[in-house]
Amino acid sequence: MAWQTANLLLFLAVTGYALYLFWKTLYHRYLYLKLGQPADFKRRGEGRLAEFLSQVFGQKKLLKDPKSGIMHVVVFYGFIILQFGALDLIVKGLTGGGHLPLPAYDVFGLLQEITVALILIAMGYAAYRRYGEKLARLKRGWKPSIVIFFIFFLMLSVVLSLGFERLWLQTEPSGYAPISSAFAALFDGIPTAAARVAFYVSWWAHLLILLSFLVYVPQSKHFHIVTAPINIWFRRREPVGKLAKLDLENEEAESFGVGKIEDFTQKQMLDFYACVECGRCTNVCPASSTGKALSPMHLITKLRDHLQEKGAAVTGKSPWVPEFAFPEGGAAMHAFNAQAPHLPEWREVNADGGAITDIRPTLAWQKATWTAVHAAPSPGAASSRAASETSVARADSTPASATSAAGVARADASPAAAAGATGAFVPAARQPQDLELIGDVLTEEEIWSCTTCRNCEDQCPVGNEHVDKIVDLRRHLVLMQGSIPHEGQRALQNIERQGNPWGLSRNDRAKWTGEIEGIPVPTARENPNFEYLLFVGSMGSYDLRSRKISRAFVRLLNEAGANFAILGNEEKNSGDTPRRMGNEMLFQQLAAENIATFRKYNVRKIVTACPHTFHTLKNEYPDFGLEGVEVLHHTQLLDRLLQQGRLIPRCEVKERIVYHDSCYLGRYNNVYDEPRNVLKAIPGVELAEMARSRENAMCCGAGGGMMWMEEKAGKRVNLARTEQALQTRPTVIGSACPYCLTMMEDGTKMKEVESSVKARDIAEILETSVFGDRPIRT
Repeated sequence: MAWQTANLLLFLAVTGYALYLFWKTLYHRYLYLKLGQPADFKRRGEGRLAEFLSQVFGQKKLLKDPKSGIMHVVVFYGFIILQFGALDLIVKGLTGGGHLPLPAYDVFGLLQEITVALILIAMGYAAYRRYGEKLARLKRGWKPSIVIFFIFFLMLSVVLSLGFERLWLQTEPSGYAPISSAFAALFDGIPTAAARVAFYVSWWAHLLILLSFLVYVPQSKHFHIVTAPINIWFRRREPVGKLAKLDLENEEAESFGVGKIEDFTQKQMLDFYACVECGRCTNVCPASSTGKALSPMHLITKLRDHLQEKGAAVTGKSPWVPEFAFPEGGAAMHAFNAQAPHLPEWREVNADGGAITDIRPTLAWQKATWTAVHAAPSPGAASSRAASETSVARADSTPASATSAAGVARADASPAAAAGATGAFVPAARQPQDLELIGDVLTEEEIWSCTTCRNCEDQCPVGNEHVDKIVDLRRHLVLMQGSIPHEGQRALQNIERQGNPWGLSRNDRAKWTGEIEGIPVPTARENPNFEYLLFVGSMGSYDLRSRKISRAFVRLLNEAGANFAILGNEEKNSGDTPRRMGNEMLFQQLAAENIATFRKYNVRKIVTACPHTFHTLKNEYPDFGLEGVEVLHHTQLLDRLLQQGRLIPRCEVKERIVYHDSCYLGRYNNVYDEPRNVLKAIPGVELAEMARSRENAMCCGAGGGMMWMEEKAGKRVNLARTEQALQTRPTVIGSACPYCLTMMEDGTKMKEVESSVKARDIAEILETSVFGDRPIRT
């Protein structure tokens, strides 16, 4: 009786202390989140249940990778089941052999033992994936692997406890307890007293491992166990990829965009803590896959580290517990290491040319450049310490021209420091709050490598959003610092002056209509009773290759008897490029002018061949006053006209066509079937699919303003995507975006297959079948 009382008191003390540490860790991180800008969590939380259940309990996103998805399902549901087993085991230890009063207790015990076995198998497979298969996206080392040991020894302690309990209570072997019965048979014959001692040793081991894991979880990537369901519940309600409107009229705003960690919203900060570091985002990122600086996973984890370290410095609350185990408290901080090696050339890591994509160079660079250093306790101490240490001095900001093509070398690094005796990296900023978010935490090279394709977000199992954060960082660079790559700056200046990225005369916007013989292309002024407004866009109006798409689509509209018009020279750039590149002011100006023109002509339906324009008009213009307007992509309208019998494909097109999904048409707007429906309606077409298609299609490399900027590191994204298309042995690469068409056509030229593999828009292919006068091969 005395032992049971002492055991109970010790249990209450240890458990109470662990729960206190768990609460303390949660509370400190809550204080860090409060540093961010307010988010409307109440509105975000409405109408969430169905999707929440499918992602959290259905594990929908995780099952995109079936192998690891099934493994996670086993662990997820296994731990839910074992929570009841843990409670039962606690009761056994506190009551001296009792158990929960459950009906069919033997079946409950069998379920527990089967679950233990399945989780052990799952953990074995997890270790194999990390260290056997050596998947590049998975980190290796003691920190990423510690949870495997936690779970393994937790399961082992369950088996030991149940086995020694059977010996202690002299329970007969049972088919309902196969594992514990088999274990007990191994130790058959030991004294009852020894079995009782062994049971309590195992019982306490189980309890301490369980409570240690509880305390460890919020201090590690496994915090996602708590934060991921919350993050999924509060995910965005509006269309995916829609950017937040900046209030440029706010006279009280000190800055625009994100220039410091506190400028992110609390929901964006919640993303940092939801990240599980699975690497799925980086694995599909076109920048990471082709040797650029950007890794979406590291973007999130670096922002999390910086929030945690700056939050600790600002609030005075350490992120680590128990504090006696971390004597330096929050003194450590991370910063970008300017002394790290350059990103390797693509040919250096793929000398044999075998890999189309490879994330390893980016991952290695990220690991080398994110360095933990010690923050100074005070400015005075920092000064004295700086006098005796070798350091690397860095300016407050680094112009893009001062960096190497690989985006890693700093022109302002001190040669003396670089050659210092210690070789240690010490940042100029000595406190976390002194670090520049752009420069000391994230580099401009990372920020400008993003194509805004959203493949990272589509793959993320915890609902993280990466693109809006990158655009917010770009907004700060452009609006507050005037920092933008030179080619991008030139494109934005041309859009501002002439309404197109090339700087061609705005009065030549409708010049392409003169190239269509015998078919009128009326303006809205000439045909005020039009049904569809054809928003041609800058590519369709000025780019010589994209004009062919405009001509083909107009011919098809005319053949179908569609009543349409264009704005002609009254049309402005849609603003997608300026907005994705961070120039919100220019975007809002263009949006206001276009919306005014739409109202002038009472526009009710808009159709466009550009997915970027389609997304912007459909999902973002409503924030600026566009109401009651149906926006269609040209493939949607063509599919509709085919179904109505208004277009009849008569001529065979004997081609093997592989369709490339545009990011802004597919992942942004879920338009996957309509382009394929059009191709399937064409006689003679053999439709092929790439390994990465539909929602997992790889970007062509042109989005996010990258159409107008040079890729200076790694492999060209469009070349990688073209190589993926060529694996299907096509004769035609089909697309539904003028940007994609340009990129795919350039890719075939780089591969020197342009004579045998043609790149065509869906409208051009349908035109060939409907009219028969424009063969794909001439």
